[in-house]
Amino acid sequence: MKNNRSPRRRNTARAKTSASPSSRDGEVLIDDPTSDGEATHLVSHRNARTLLLACGALAREIRALMTQNAWTHLDLICLPAILHNHPARIAPAVRQALTTHQEAYDEVFVVYADCGTGGDLAKVCAEFGVEMVPGPHCYSFYEGTEAFDALEETTAFYLTDFLARQFDAFVWKPLGLEEHPELRDMYFGNYTKLVYQAQTDDPALTQKAQESADRLGLAFERRFTGYGDLAKALAGIAPPRDAS
Repeated sequence: MKNNRSPRRRNTARAKTSASPSSRDGEVLIDDPTSDGEATHLVSHRNARTLLLACGALAREIRALMTQNAWTHLDLICLPAILHNHPARIAPAVRQALTTHQEAYDEVFVVYADCGTGGDLAKVCAEFGVEMVPGPHCYSFYEGTEAFDALEETTAFYLTDFLARQFDAFVWKPLGLEEHPELRDMYFGNYTKLVYQAQTDDPALTQKAQESADRLGLAFERRFTGYGDLAKALAGIAPPRDAS
């Protein structure tokens, strides 16, 4: 997978992070970003030439895929997952991160779908000559974009593994339901079910998702999706030919 721009001379300096990382198998591992703040260098390999610039809500899944497939040609930087709740901020944040980090890599792949940006993120990616995950949002690429479109589920509310873990922080509290639970039906009255798209077989997460459905007064459905089109998109980023 190639950028439209001419190859850049690689700057071997890495952006510093405010955290104190711990080394393991050539990686720098930092806790998943879930709050406002700057981009976090989550995984760094000594000889990586391609950067994954990703949503923090995908950090755990991307790291799992990198480990399972020994993708040591990739580095991972994540933007704060809370941008998930503020789509208008995504494209500017990606622009800033690309401006900061692109020079250090031969290629950058943006691990976001459109995610409510109304095409603004695609414009930023085109401007910088980088590619991104196709599709409208992460629910689509986990399910498989074609399969998701065929479902035509207009009254379903979706949770992923990340959102099952972070339901209070990313759904309940931001909507003010902690202080005003009477607003629940105003927000969710047009939904009929909560669909938990499970990336992993984790009974504890399934229980959390079920409890979230109960709190919202919705029917519950669990669908195991695995990593869906996310895995396919990342597998398509071939390592450089001279990589060891």
